[in-house]
Amino acid sequence: MLFVRHASTPGMRTACFPLADEDADTASLARAHGLASVVADSMAVGSAATGSALTGSVAGGSVAWVAPSVAARQTAAALGREACVVAALAEADHGRWRGLPYGRVAREEPDALASWLADPDAAPHGGESLAVLAARVAGWLDSVRAEPEAVAVCDAGAIRAALGHALGLDPLRAARFDLAPLSVTELTVTRGGWRVAHVNRKILS
Repeated sequence: MLFVRHASTPGMRTACFPLADEDADTASLARAHGLASVVADSMAVGSAATGSALTGSVAGGSVAWVAPSVAARQTAAALGREACVVAALAEADHGRWRGLPYGRVAREEPDALASWLADPDAAPHGGESLAVLAARVAGWLDSVRAEPEAVAVCDAGAIRAALGHALGLDPLRAARFDLAPLSVTELTVTRGGWRVAHVNRKILS
């Protein structure tokens, strides 16, 4: 499973909580377009290594599993992939913090932010907790074990949740992974779960 973090957005560049309806940056989408063949070649190499027959609806084809956000769908299109939108890959719902700068939330709601950062079950913003995000991504990931040679385009939260599930990490520890826009993270399926092949790899066109 090749996870691609979607292209950068204005909110990413200004350190804001994500918005699902925010467009990706034009320059970042242009870079994604240039990486389309590299991603395709990477998937072909992975398929050959595992001996996958690639008979699934997503695996091995031009379709990608994609988060519902605008930026994720735009990134998939730039990569030359038809989007199969998966609600489980959405970034966590940050409630009333959606679109707000982290710095502003830290100033105006320091106790609430501290609670959210320390407790995976906390949702002081009125949205989803990190534990809820982790559970829905884990459930989806295990549901697609039969199609491991596929591309998934989403934001960092869902990728961290997938890594946490693969490695048996709690959501707070999984949140420590740095994931750059358009970086790729690969998981391979095993008899008992998932193995991490690489994390936050920068694709060179």
